[in-house]
Amino acid sequence: MARRRMETKPVIYCLKTLLLLYSFIFWVTGVVLLSVGLWWKFMLGPYMLLISSGPSNGPYVLTGTGAAIVLFGLFGCFATCRGRPWMLKLYAAFLSLVFMTELIAGISGFVFRHEIKGTFLTTYSDAVMKYDGRDDRSLAVDGVQRRLHCCGVYNYTSWFSSVYFPVGGVPASCCISYSDCSGADLKNATLAARKVYKQGCYELVTSFIESNMGIIAGVTFGIVCLQLIGMSLACCLSRVINANQYEMV
Repeated sequence: MARRRMETKPVIYCLKTLLLLYSFIFWVTGVVLLSVGLWWKFMLGPYMLLISSGPSNGPYVLTGTGAAIVLFGLFGCFATCRGRPWMLKLYAAFLSLVFMTELIAGISGFVFRHEIKGTFLTTYSDAVMKYDGRDDRSLAVDGVQRRLHCCGVYNYTSWFSSVYFPVGGVPASCCISYSDCSGADLKNATLAARKVYKQGCYELVTSFIESNMGIIAGVTFGIVCLQLIGMSLACCLSRVINANQYEMV
């Protein structure tokens, strides 16, 4: 029996090493989620007004999930070092909860992606129609057009029916070159066509989503599989330690 206990020690050491490595990776993913949540809240807040008509809970969900993963990642390291079966089972239970949450979120995002695009079209079109160059949604529209090098919803002609066009023409954020884009040019539909970006923002954003959907799905699937590995390691280590303790009695 003593010999069997000695043979079990390398297995426990190996499982502890793998679980510690996993817990560190798990902790890093929590830090990443926490950072993305804070970045979303403070940097992307204005742009979310173009995706949803109301305030988004997305950044709070990411921040809260990231903070919880950071804490449980540290708990996982502590539980692995202590080698207490009940701690390892609690860690495995949390990983199973994260697994289910990520799986549901991934499936929901894939299934409802067309509704998300439809909401973006409605909200962005409304922001263009009511653009005044001063409120938060108008500034967000300017930011999108400058960063993505696009203009209007489908193209620059979307601005012709906006309340802003009779007063200011096409917004300056559509200009290819600010030095060659005067206010008089932007109020002239014929001249503006040669001064602004041709591609619409809606097509650019939706094509980006579609082209990267495979990458997003792959990353989500990889993270979900990672939780399964962690659950298996924690449960396996708990059983081996329990068996080893039983043999010592």
